[in-house]
Amino acid sequence: MTRAVGQGLASERQPAADFFVCEVFDASPKDDLGSMEHPIFSLSTRPDRRVLSYAHNGVTIDITPSVRGRATIHDKDILIYCVSQLMAAVNAGREVSRTLRLTAHDLLVATNRDTSGDAYHRLREAFERLAGTRITTNLTTGGVETTQGFGLIEAWEIRRRSRGGRMMSVSVTLSDWLYRAVLSKSVLTLSRDYFRLRKPLERRIYELARKHCGRQPAWTVSVEVLHRKSGSTAPRRVFRAALRRMITEGRLPDYLLSEEPGDLIRVTRAGRVDPAAPRFDAEVLAAARALAPGFDVHALEAEWRSWWIETGQPKLNAPDRAFLGWVKVRASRG
Repeated sequence: MTRAVGQGLASERQPAADFFVCEVFDASPKDDLGSMEHPIFSLSTRPDRRVLSYAHNGVTIDITPSVRGRATIHDKDILIYCVSQLMAAVNAGREVSRTLRLTAHDLLVATNRDTSGDAYHRLREAFERLAGTRITTNLTTGGVETTQGFGLIEAWEIRRRSRGGRMMSVSVTLSDWLYRAVLSKSVLTLSRDYFRLRKPLERRIYELARKHCGRQPAWTVSVEVLHRKSGSTAPRRVFRAALRRMITEGRLPDYLLSEEPGDLIRVTRAGRVDPAAPRFDAEVLAAARALAPGFDVHALEAEWRSWWIETGQPKLNAPDRAFLGWVKVRASRG
């Protein structure tokens, strides 16, 4: 389901326009695999102007901030929103472009931010840090390995302001590197509760858990490796203490952390789906995609299984038909 965009925008859109209008209602949050795997974003709450060099498994990354500092993990919300919109459109068979036009208010709401005047000011600062942070890397996206330098976004522009001075809509041009990740579907779905995590380290650990644990029952990693992959600049003892607080508080969506002997951290999936729940083949998922264009069918599948369990796991004579009927109703609600 889509919703109307700001006055005047819809009439400018063409089937093969040179920009993409963000208007996919309730798009599932998506994150690109490259930035989930590697510590590109700053976890600091103060301007981070240090040049970062990182190497792991043949991948090298040099990150050079602007005078405004390196882009933060909270700034990344903008990229997640853009990637989510593009992936929903790609899955629906729509034309896309690496230049997106979005409504600032929708971005703030989708990423669980307030919509005060100060929030719009912070959003502008985030655009500036994203454009000013330069990456030099040999990361592979879409099956192509290229050593190159680029900004996290290539350009941004405030399109309109209201009489009160707030930005109404902006255009953002993503880096070719990030756009290739979208076209090759090198992305993962995030929990919507990701945007409720306020501590930068919590967000980063969730990203790593989602990337490495995924749908596996568990993932075990040493504190040393997790410290390096997180990008934390805190001493290891401080980092370990922060992990222990996260274990106690248990706020990570979908995953639980525990400490293991040998200075190891074990990540397990929380609330794993009952193995007795029906699973669907590619043909059924394709039919679901046709019934709910723009939706993430894997997220719908997980939502349906949870609903089936919560309703007492009723016996299903035709699980495929039951699932597709539920998808049809779910899509009609938006």
